[in-house]
Amino acid sequence: MEQAKSNLPDFASPPVIEVAVSLTFSALRALRVAQLGLLWSEYRDRYPVVEEHPPLPPSLERFGTVANKNVGLQIEFTALHPVPRVWFMNQAGTELVQVQQDRFVYNWRKAGDEDEYPRFESVVARFQREVEVLRSFLAKEQIGDLDPLQCELTYVNRIPVEGTGQTPRDAFEVLRIVQPLRDAKFLPAPEDLRIGVRYLMRDESNEPVGRLLIESDPAYGISDNESMNLLKLTALLRPDGPWPEGILRSLERGRTWIVRGFADITTASMHTEWGRRQ
Repeated sequence: MEQAKSNLPDFASPPVIEVAVSLTFSALRALRVAQLGLLWSEYRDRYPVVEEHPPLPPSLERFGTVANKNVGLQIEFTALHPVPRVWFMNQAGTELVQVQQDRFVYNWRKAGDEDEYPRFESVVARFQREVEVLRSFLAKEQIGDLDPLQCELTYVNRIPVEGTGQTPRDAFEVLRIVQPLRDAKFLPAPEDLRIGVRYLMRDESNEPVGRLLIESDPAYGISDNESMNLLKLTALLRPDGPWPEGILRSLERGRTWIVRGFADITTASMHTEWGRRQ
């Protein structure tokens, strides 16, 4: 999906439309609505647009055990009016910082055809810069420091579908991990196709350190109603040490799994279309 310093697969025109880098940490209960308002002043020159959203629910993985499938009803007794998650966005809508009591997220998003994916090193450098802004603010307001629990790296790829009602055909042509039922005696071609696969990551000592999630879902463009598949790869990682070195090492591991995993699950014909160079 991008050029690497080593021999990672590299594509001239990757289909990526969004990258998210996330850090989950022990909840900062003193980070309330008033403090989030003050925090905006630290980001406002780069992110002048602000929005409020409900906080993301806890999603810590248990590596080495059964995956957290987020299935079933989860009840947590909290305040009736929880502290919101705030979005700080640039005017173009291509960069977004999200902050809540226990999570920080930096997003790059493709807003127009002319927007080019800035590549992994640039995205992670911006993530690190904006986390340091948050840490400086927390110190100034005597709120505390970040205690990292998990980091995440997510790539979202937009794969258009030609014509109408051909989402399954497109998924079969794009993904090597699914095959059509060519000898089906009764069933017609499926109306759509949804995929969810999980892989456990292990380090050099064979210890579980993360999990790679691969999801493919049919979707439609909001502005053009274009039929597409959204192929999302998410690396959930245990921090490999304190901030920042340990987090950056974990994100690099996640990048390797995502890039190599993307190349493994997609077909050679699509690699040609995306301009694979190595």
